[in-house]
Amino acid sequence: MVAIDSGDPELVAEYVLSLDAAGRKEVAAALPGHLPVVRRRHAATTVPDRPGDETWIDPMRVAGAGTISGAAATVAWLNRRDFQDRTHDTPDVTPVLVRVLSARPPAWQADFATRAALRLPGRPPRGYRRSGGAGTLALAMLRHTGVTPPVHDPLVVEWVIRPPTADRLRRDPLLGHLLPRLFEAEGVGRVLRDERGDRSTPGAWLAALTTLAREGGIDRGLLLDGCVRRFLRGGPVVGLRFFARLHERLEPTYDEVRERAAAYLRLLPAAPGSVADLALRHLRRLADLSPQDVGEAVRALLPRPERRLVTAGLTWLDEYARDRHAGLDAFAPALTDAFRCPSADVQGRAVRLAVTHARQFGPGGVAAVRAGARVLPQDLAETLAAAFGGEAHAGVRREDDGFVPVPLPAPRPLAPLPPAPRTATDLAELPRGDDWQAMERWLAGVVRLHGEDPGGLATALAGRAARRTGTGGPRHGIKAFSETIAALLADGPADQPADRHADGPADRSADGLAGRAVDRSVSGPSQGAFGESPDGGAGALAWGSRLPAPHLLLLCRWAEVRDGLREGTLPPFLLAEPTEPTGHLDPGELVTRLESYERAGVQAMPADLQQALLRLPRAVPPEAVTRARALTSPAGRAAARWMEGARPAPLTAVDWPEEGPDVKPDEGPGGPAGPVSRIHAAPATGLPLIDLLFAGPGPRPGDEHGGCLAWWPYVMPSDREVVAQHYLPHLRARERVGPGEALALAAAGGPPGEGVALVLAHVVADRVRGGAPERRAGPVVELAARGELDGGELGRQLGRLLRRGWCKPGPALETLEAAAALGTHRQVWEVVTGLLETFLPAPEERPAARHAQVLVFALRAARWAGARGAVPCVAEAAARRASNNFVREARRLHTYLT
Repeated sequence: MVAIDSGDPELVAEYVLSLDAAGRKEVAAALPGHLPVVRRRHAATTVPDRPGDETWIDPMRVAGAGTISGAAATVAWLNRRDFQDRTHDTPDVTPVLVRVLSARPPAWQADFATRAALRLPGRPPRGYRRSGGAGTLALAMLRHTGVTPPVHDPLVVEWVIRPPTADRLRRDPLLGHLLPRLFEAEGVGRVLRDERGDRSTPGAWLAALTTLAREGGIDRGLLLDGCVRRFLRGGPVVGLRFFARLHERLEPTYDEVRERAAAYLRLLPAAPGSVADLALRHLRRLADLSPQDVGEAVRALLPRPERRLVTAGLTWLDEYARDRHAGLDAFAPALTDAFRCPSADVQGRAVRLAVTHARQFGPGGVAAVRAGARVLPQDLAETLAAAFGGEAHAGVRREDDGFVPVPLPAPRPLAPLPPAPRTATDLAELPRGDDWQAMERWLAGVVRLHGEDPGGLATALAGRAARRTGTGGPRHGIKAFSETIAALLADGPADQPADRHADGPADRSADGLAGRAVDRSVSGPSQGAFGESPDGGAGALAWGSRLPAPHLLLLCRWAEVRDGLREGTLPPFLLAEPTEPTGHLDPGELVTRLESYERAGVQAMPADLQQALLRLPRAVPPEAVTRARALTSPAGRAAARWMEGARPAPLTAVDWPEEGPDVKPDEGPGGPAGPVSRIHAAPATGLPLIDLLFAGPGPRPGDEHGGCLAWWPYVMPSDREVVAQHYLPHLRARERVGPGEALALAAAGGPPGEGVALVLAHVVADRVRGGAPERRAGPVVELAARGELDGGELGRQLGRLLRRGWCKPGPALETLEAAAALGTHRQVWEVVTGLLETFLPAPEERPAARHAQVLVFALRAARWAGARGAVPCVAEAAARRASNNFVREARRLHTYLT
């Protein structure tokens, strides 16, 4: 076992190869018992916070490969899970294993190779691309022994995982056995789906296979037939992507396409769109297709859901009808399928084709076309009726979509705040980190009960302190501070050393930074935080640019409670504990708390005071202002000034960059091409954390919000537009703003502006984060119910998002439809008018299908709201001389409105 403990597989190989039969048997018997010993020994030497030491694994594998007697038992040993699941790469030990296994009898080796191949799992384990695993060894032994590989799909997957060069593939003894299975094995397409057709990449299957096919080392027919068979088997398009690229890289000749024409025809009805495109492209090369084959192809294409394929089928049918002048009755059912296409452009083209060749339809074909016309819009149905006779009865009119308006709902009632903790046992467990109300109540409770019942509080929290194993969350999170506060409280009322930096000598976490920010900028005898100093020490908060300002305020509040516990300076209660479920604080209650502070000679904690001021409503009763003027402490004077009108009234805006060829749609809000928040603040208040909040987030602050995005509207419940501006950089982050945050903004106070509108727009269009349309519509409906929805601005911001490609129209429109169904149909029309203003293409721009899609929805929304009156951008689009789908939809909408 000394050789194993050395960690050197080569040394272990030399040792086991020198053993006789008795020695191998003795080592094999001892290996299982040595596993826990060697694992513990190496775990003891592991460096903290780094992956475990795994140098023992390969020596143990080599030892088992050279000593275990049976092939099946050896395979089982080498496939132990604790040998396969590794956290980091190690040198490939496969050559050493092959050398040790080669000492066994040939029949044993062949048995081992077959068993090792059949043992490969159906889905490779995590890190399966790493060399040196079970798949690498199985392939190596199959090559070494020359045994015929068993039929096993995972073996083929292992073979293709590591792309070869043409030279390596040419010399691979497994090529003849496994290449035919490449097109049959499940999972191959998934593994190779990201291979590109770049001819300059030599180490890839596409390059290797096409090179050998060109040289004659591989039969082209085998590759082409394999691709076509794989297409016919069907499956997800991602699993067929590699085979489609290989097929095209082979560049089938005219004769090769003609030989496989029947198979290509079979692909047209149901294959994924990209595969059907491929088959159609090659079939169209053939000049000698029979009329029967052409008819089969056209009838397969016209019912397809893809617009491009239906259009191709109509073009082919038009050519067929012009060239042959034959009867078209056989195509009538397929033509009526084209009438059902969602694209009005395709519908119009199908109608024009039918009218052009109306004389080639017999009585049966005419009857079928007339019946199919029932799905067409009124204008197209009339055009068709003029050529085929009958009455133009459109079966489904666009205005008849079943919408039933309902009244606008009342604002949603908010649940009351949970009761304040009354006993120490109420604080024994920390609330969930995402429950802002419970966490606020907990913090206020520990401060209050620390003064009233410190012994009981210490007893209640002692059990938690004993169970504490970590911070309970990210170091820049509120949960981490709360854990520290609970631990300090559990120590009881004994004197604490005045060490503000007890987190350790290298406390560079946001915990330590927030604590030091409180120390240096918003506390101390200068009272700068209370507005006595013009700058308030705000310069010391420059480091805070790496954290969002709302989160920094939260960290400072929790940090000053922690430091107050350590220094014995904690007040008897907090000023900022909210009295309303929106996060607001009653002005009279704040004055009462400040009066109590003054009577007791208590100095307010700076961050706590600033949070309390931010929670005051905008309208303060005169009697509360009168009482505040009588306060004499710096904190009281700061509160009086705030209530008298010192609250900042910033001007906010969302700046969008100019559109142009350099704008990248995928960079998103906050990125180089994204919207930038602008908060033009009033003169500094001398309250540094408040001044930081009203300075805006800047181009791109850090994303370290500690999981507290949902808290921000309750931090500034009277300034929702400022909160929305701070949300902008987080709209497309991994933990991004969603319906919950938008609902909190809707329930908050303060005038909404462009920031609130942009947050709402992103939630409306964000299907991934937002969930069901009704949930995404909730904030829009709530603001409308409160009479505070600026529908036009919401629409304009939504149009800018859609225009830059960060969101798609489909999710946004389904959300607006859900909002209309909930009673906001008139407000939805306002949103749509703003959307059209910023989303529709200018005269020099080329319209796309998404523009027509929005116009179709706009007509529905106009009918729901009973809207009338021209919309300038729609009128301009309707007046264009083009005849595309976009212009037609604009004309329909403009006609209805006027």
